[in-house]
Amino acid sequence: MRGWWREMGALVLPTACAGCGGGGGPLCGRCEGLVAGGRARRVRPWPPPAGLPPVYAVGEYADETRAVLLAHKERGVLALAGVLGRALAVSVRAVLERARAAGGAAPDVVTLVPVPSSRAAVARRGHDPVRRAARAAAARLRREGEPVRVRAVLRQRRVVADQSGLRAAERVANLAGALVAVGRGVAGGAPVVLVDDLVTSGASLAEAARAVAAGGGAVLGAAVVAARPPGPAEAEPGGRGAG
Repeated sequence: MRGWWREMGALVLPTACAGCGGGGGPLCGRCEGLVAGGRARRVRPWPPPAGLPPVYAVGEYADETRAVLLAHKERGVLALAGVLGRALAVSVRAVLERARAAGGAAPDVVTLVPVPSSRAAVARRGHDPVRRAARAAAARLRREGEPVRVRAVLRQRRVVADQSGLRAAERVANLAGALVAVGRGVAGGAPVVLVDDLVTSGASLAEAARAVAAGGGAVLGAAVVAARPPGPAEAEPGGRGAG
């Protein structure tokens, strides 16, 4: 119900751009290009957590892109799901291209598995932002001829602490064993691309990859909208950083 009212409000009320705060809301053309107009690139959090699959992102979690992601996630600007889905679709396609280059034949159907938020977070926000963006990405990819589906098979099986403020190693320890794949959505070696809105330390994606593999899925990689730029202490030796 809360999501329905938000969508109706976006249709009848004038809004500022969620990215820059100017006119042309919910997202002006310039900010739309910044969020979803680029090419996906391989990103590498440093130090990488064990089990982290290849991760691709379109943007950096900063400035306008950060504002758009927060507006969708925390303020419930649901009209932004389409452009975020478009960015996710670009990242998913990069994962698939890498998998095809490495393995030759394309899988018949690829399953997009969103990294889950806690039930409390979904209840507080009134929607599940990653699942919503994943569905928008899947719809776009199917129109482009990619055989994909969304299966929200991951669940949190224990309470975890808030990740904000934790160091990379603490995030890994906080999430270790926290997720489980339920049902048979990824059983039998189903090819899977993990999807999330952003990657910081990579701990969430590494734990999601472990849980999917334990449930029988074959993780091809992970696709996100944006990656956090690394700080000086996080830069990977050799200068690769998160980019």
